[in-house]
Amino acid sequence: MLMLIVACDVIAHKRGSYKMENNLKKEKLDCCENEKNIVEGKSSCFKRNGLKILFLFLLFLGILLFSASIWYTNTFSDVGFDAVIFTIFSPLAGAQPGIVYGFLKWALLPSVLSLVILIPLFFCKFGGKISFFPLSKKFIAIFSGVISVSLIGFAAFNVGLPEYIYNVSHESNFFEKYYVDPDDVSIKFPENKKNLVYIFLESMETTYLSKNEGGAMEHNLIPELYELASENINFSHNDDVGGFVPTTGGTWTIAAITSQTAGIPLKAGLFERNEFGKDSFLAGAKNITTILKDNGYYQALMFGSDASFANRDVYYKDHGIDAIYDLFTARSDGIVPEDYHVWWGMEDLHLFEYAKQKLLEISQKEQPFAFTMLTVDTHHVAGYKCELCEDTYSEQYDNVISCSSKQVYEFIDWIKQQSFYENTTIVICGDHLTMDGEYIERNVESDYEQHVYNCIINSEKASENYKNREFCGMDMFPTTLVAMGCEIPGDRLGLGTNLFSDKPTLIEELGYENFDEEISFSSEFYVKNFIGSEIPNKE
Repeated sequence: MLMLIVACDVIAHKRGSYKMENNLKKEKLDCCENEKNIVEGKSSCFKRNGLKILFLFLLFLGILLFSASIWYTNTFSDVGFDAVIFTIFSPLAGAQPGIVYGFLKWALLPSVLSLVILIPLFFCKFGGKISFFPLSKKFIAIFSGVISVSLIGFAAFNVGLPEYIYNVSHESNFFEKYYVDPDDVSIKFPENKKNLVYIFLESMETTYLSKNEGGAMEHNLIPELYELASENINFSHNDDVGGFVPTTGGTWTIAAITSQTAGIPLKAGLFERNEFGKDSFLAGAKNITTILKDNGYYQALMFGSDASFANRDVYYKDHGIDAIYDLFTARSDGIVPEDYHVWWGMEDLHLFEYAKQKLLEISQKEQPFAFTMLTVDTHHVAGYKCELCEDTYSEQYDNVISCSSKQVYEFIDWIKQQSFYENTTIVICGDHLTMDGEYIERNVESDYEQHVYNCIINSEKASENYKNREFCGMDMFPTTLVAMGCEIPGDRLGLGTNLFSDKPTLIEELGYENFDEEISFSSEFYVKNFIGSEIPNKE
């Protein structure tokens, strides 16, 4: 009996085990089936919403590009698509924080807010039994496609992309025909070599003069600069104090510096082959600093901001500069505190004090010197109002421009009191027209033609051919050397013409529109001779 009970118990136990195993297998199968359904559900969900996500992204991209193009043209005015490319790909270390905040506020933020509004329209249901949303795939496809293409198209035209594509797709032999290589010219320096002080004035143009003096304003905002130009040498587009026209590849600071010092435009689109001057910047183009270096000059450069912004330091290092001073050296030299930073770095009142200090140092050297500096207070938007600025005018930019004129005048007056002045040529030039487009719209008549300011003090050369000229920043390259007493056979270097001569500039010879169009086109000569031999071939 006991054996029978034990046997029955064992059998019952085994049956229970089998049943349990079957239940577990069934549960496992059910679980797998559920997981499969979940996976299939997710896949189905993705399939249902994948196109919506894609269209939503296209809408966001369109809104972002639209907003960014509006912000860019309002902030930088009409500087051309080359400048857009350079802005995107060049180092922006030390950029004025207000510009970054402006992009976040006027471009990125509206795009994100639009995305927040669009998400529920695309994916959420409202209305109980009657479902108004989400929108149908067909409607979303049409709506997103039309709006995205429209917004992206507007952005492209707004920043000049179609024109840029046309230009780079057309090859020109303009440089082969008109470029004069400084290495092919026997530039003769005077026996007593003159020093050079070259002052780039940020966004300084003759527009700021009064209407009676050829400007566009009710009042002369720059009387001191007007006086300097009137009493010294000013090459002008009219009978009074005037200036030169902007050209492609010279409408933003580093491009303007390139134009005035090397006599060539900065063709930013071509720099995609060497990362926009990261390691080399137009190393094959001989400019004024390389010429001066070859002739025994000590050369120094000074910015009130970070010298590496837009690879300005690389450009000058590639062309023979001996010393570069900027915000960081100003901190270490005790000009400003270690943690000092306003506007782009330090305002011009500190920049001029720093320049005085360094000019006194380098003027003690036995060799001739060349000192280049760039002001910054008059940068857009609205400029930087320092403690020296008065409240004469209702607009901040007017007061900043006026203050800059006074500071430059006082700096020139200081130089005139120094022992090195008699043997020093001073060139004062705006780098480009102001990029504060909204300021110009408010204050300048639409048909007024803006020109960049220039003035040469203590020139070794005189001429009667100053007025009613058509010229650009590239003409300052040979003109500066001639003002220092150099002789240039043929009166041309780069694409620039010696303005002291009777030789017509290329703009006077060919016409502005033709000249500007030709330098906008693609050029293999430019790539091969200026960018450098290490650049790979097109293929």
